[in-house]
Amino acid sequence: MLPVDSKAQIARMELANRLFFRLYQCANLLHKTGSRAVESEGLTTQQWAVLGALSREEAQQGMGVNELARYLLVSRQNLAGVIGRLERDGHICMETDEKDRRSRLIKMTDTGRMVWLVKARPKIDAYYEAALDEFSVGDITHTLHYLLKLLDNMQRLDTGGEAEG
Repeated sequence: MLPVDSKAQIARMELANRLFFRLYQCANLLHKTGSRAVESEGLTTQQWAVLGALSREEAQQGMGVNELARYLLVSRQNLAGVIGRLERDGHICMETDEKDRRSRLIKMTDTGRMVWLVKARPKIDAYYEAALDEFSVGDITHTLHYLLKLLDNMQRLDTGGEAEG
């Protein structure tokens, strides 16, 4: 017979496995169903994330590629194709940074802002409403709290912290 703490650890790991598998499924469905929600605007969830990041007040003067990649928690390489498509479609532009002439900033264009605010955001808001059906404000607050806690732990692992084994 296993000691009580071993049983508890086995149960914890089984729950952890279920939790991470559900997060994986949610991420996949967010990409699939989220892209479907904004596809009529020619956007994907990755493009929606970039436009959302650039629409924030603190990004009005633009963001460097490295800064944007850090904010979105993606690699520069993964971001390059998304930026290229958004630039091709006229939603963003690259401008020289006035503070550092060697650097380039990504900025949302007027066209991109119109697509974001007028066309995409209402569809995104409707998507959020449908995805969060039957969630109370408290449910959303608690979920966000725990996801932020998990994100902090995972970022610590990403920056050199080690998982216990």
